[in-house]
Amino acid sequence: MKTNLISREGYLALQQELDYLWRIKRPDITQKVSWAASLGDRSENADYQYNKKQLRETDRRVRFLRKRLEVLRPVDYSPEQEGRVFFGAWVQIENDEGEQRHFRIVGPDEIYGRHDYISIDSPMARALLKKQVDDDVLVATPSGKKRWYINSICYQPDDAESE
Repeated sequence: MKTNLISREGYLALQQELDYLWRIKRPDITQKVSWAASLGDRSENADYQYNKKQLRETDRRVRFLRKRLEVLRPVDYSPEQEGRVFFGAWVQIENDEGEQRHFRIVGPDEIYGRHDYISIDSPMARALLKKQVDDDVLVATPSGKKRWYINSICYQPDDAESE
């Protein structure tokens, strides 16, 4: 399951990546491929082969981003969300052993490269949805069910960093 929700910041980041790939990186690689092709024998030309591969990978990412951006639905903060866990919330939780976690619930396209983001599709996020501070949740994990307690919920990143 892959939810088509994304935060406004995540949507803008994907748009910026697409813009960079299409307007800056792709023309640069295309120029390198043309230059390498003009040198003659392409079968033994490492510059040509490497840059041609880079061009294919860039084009693949551009196609993916264009298709994905068409179906993604940016979600903005709404004051009605306060006090409960919904999409975009920064949540701090703790279990019986004292282990604490602090993360933001976002779309699946935003979690890569971020250790403080989890996907709305994850079992943890699904268990936390619509809960409030001091509620406990049971989360199914590969090692069995674990109980977590919600310590705080906020929607502003400044608030989350100050805790």
